Amino acid sequence: MLFPLFAAIEDLAGVGPKTAKLLAALDITRPRDLLLTLPLQLVDRRLRPTVQGLVPPAAATVEVTVGRHLPSMRRGGPTRVEVQDAECAFTLVFFRAKGDWLKQQLPPGERRIVSGKIDLFDGRIQITHPDLILPPEAAIDLPDWEPVYPLTAGLAQRQMGRAAQAALERVPELAEWIDPALVTREGWPRWHEALAAAHHPRGQEALSPAAPARARLAYDELFAHQLTLALARARARRQPGRPSRATDRLSRQVLAALPYAPTGAQSRAMSEIAADMASDRRMNRLLQGDVGAGKTLVAFLALCIAVEAGGQGVLMAPTEILARQHLEALAPLAESAGLRVEILTGRDKGAARAAKLEALASGAIAILIGTHAVFQADVVFRDLRLAVIDEQHRFGVTQRMELGAKGAGVDVLVMTATPIPRSLALAQYGDMEVSLLDEKPPGRLPVQTRVLPDDRIGEVVAHLGRAIAEGRQAYWVCPLVEESETSDLAAASERFRDLRATFGEGVVALVHGQMPPAEKDAAMADFVAGRARVLVATTVIEVGVNVPAASIMVIERAETFGLAQLHQLRGRVGRGSAASTCLLLYQAPLSQTAGRRLQLLRETEDGFRIAEEDLAMRGAGDVIGTAQSGVPRFRIADLERQAGLMETARSDARLLLTQDPDLTGARGRAARVLLWLMEQDRALRLMTVG
Repeated sequence: MLFPLFAAIEDLAGVGPKTAKLLAALDITRPRDLLLTLPLQLVDRRLRPTVQGLVPPAAATVEVTVGRHLPSMRRGGPTRVEVQDAECAFTLVFFRAKGDWLKQQLPPGERRIVSGKIDLFDGRIQITHPDLILPPEAAIDLPDWEPVYPLTAGLAQRQMGRAAQAALERVPELAEWIDPALVTREGWPRWHEALAAAHHPRGQEALSPAAPARARLAYDELFAHQLTLALARARARRQPGRPSRATDRLSRQVLAALPYAPTGAQSRAMSEIAADMASDRRMNRLLQGDVGAGKTLVAFLALCIAVEAGGQGVLMAPTEILARQHLEALAPLAESAGLRVEILTGRDKGAARAAKLEALASGAIAILIGTHAVFQADVVFRDLRLAVIDEQHRFGVTQRMELGAKGAGVDVLVMTATPIPRSLALAQYGDMEVSLLDEKPPGRLPVQTRVLPDDRIGEVVAHLGRAIAEGRQAYWVCPLVEESETSDLAAASERFRDLRATFGEGVVALVHGQMPPAEKDAAMADFVAGRARVLVATTVIEVGVNVPAASIMVIERAETFGLAQLHQLRGRVGRGSAASTCLLLYQAPLSQTAGRRLQLLRETEDGFRIAEEDLAMRGAGDVIGTAQSGVPRFRIADLERQAGLMETARSDARLLLTQDPDLTGARGRAARVLLWLMEQDRALRLMTVG
């Protein structure tokens, strides 16, 4: 029944190869895509007696008597046609229109309906190139409201409207997949009625996300997505795990070696993880904590449980810098517990790599830290029991599954330092249990944040010179690697040269993503060891870099960064005992939004509040685009405004699977159709494989 909606877009009447190519630029390749591309705006085409009283610019549709045609006095100038409605006279303006065509369209003395945008020229009302010119008897076919669709260069509004109408004519009546009580409570129309209403809105209020037709279609997307996650979760729960019971032998040694006691949040997270690992079901848990909340310790204690149970653990990081940093942070803890920890990256080659792989396969390496290199086929564990994945949004679900396949019933713990608003967390991690670290370890001093215009950069450099003389270290973050003619954003290479000239050779190091790994490591090593006092960097240091001695963070052109990114960067300082400062340099004038972003950072260090504000300011699309690329993109649903719908969809999906785990009942079968419609058929495969 869905086949007509998944046919080639050229199958629709009036859509040829040229139009199909233009539609493809809007990610529309089938009738189904057109149905889920809703109008953005409306043009009011309601027939009114006069344009008198309208405030230009405004759309107007009126019946007029055609008067004189006034050709232009100069070549290439406009032709004007005088017209009179029920109350006032005004002018229609045409550029490059042939006189005989105009006479046919607008015969003097005849009545016509004209529709277009009115504006003022020399104090007189005019409509330039009316959208419609019709004989009065055709007014009956004119819709009161004309939908305005998103377009691309070369595609006309009329083509888009006709194609959408042709797609609507293919819509079948489908059985209801939403809980009937919910449909009644919300007053939602049936699916095919909702599509028709959303594509033919009757008034501006029909464009609101809260309008019944749009809310229902948004809910369909969210429900299909949450049903997919619930199926994945149910399947994971059905898959037998291997109980890994803690003996506390290793964790006692690790905790005894620490100079502080874990926070209450860390202890709570550890209990949740230990209980999951001890059960006979596979763990699939998210450890979410703000910058500096102590996720690494919790992850290491979880890895200790895997080793205590006779197995091995792997910690997977998205970049080599981060992997090496984990190694440095965990090496002393591993030493206190007598554990062998090794690192495996793409740089390991030849005999050294072979020796590591052999030690891994024999079980001599208890914990492996690595980058994407651990996915390779020749990386074999003797008994992998726990996979910890850092910064999940850099890895897809498929990679998560691949890593889990390196052992039998491997438990998975995902860590993220990116505080995620609840609606996005439900979209991205709805299949996982969540442990939240919402306390900072004791002794962490707040970071003082200041906002300065970039014309005060001289003062900042002078301040930096004094700090270096006192033995302090600083980060200086720039948005681009090299100067570009098209952009005036500060360049890391240029800033590095300037600061090196000021402070001297060896005092300033440079790190950016385009450098060879060995150079990058050497620069980082110089900074970590304290040989370099200033590290000029691009955002490669955004996540996880840990140098407790660094107490100053300068971010140039701070207004060009997202809130979450600025918060992550600021989290690189304030890790030691010294009072820390974050200086946000901006280029004046600041836009209202950028000003609000920087002001918020001055006010709070609470990552979760910052994440919610970021979502409210930029919308889910931008937030997803930068840090949380694992979040699905919806065509209709708006995660920012419809967080409540996501919550409802989640509980409804779980309830449906509790009542009908195989989706074989009447509503379950309808939900299967929805999954096909929303291209979540992978979820159905999860069911059959499971």
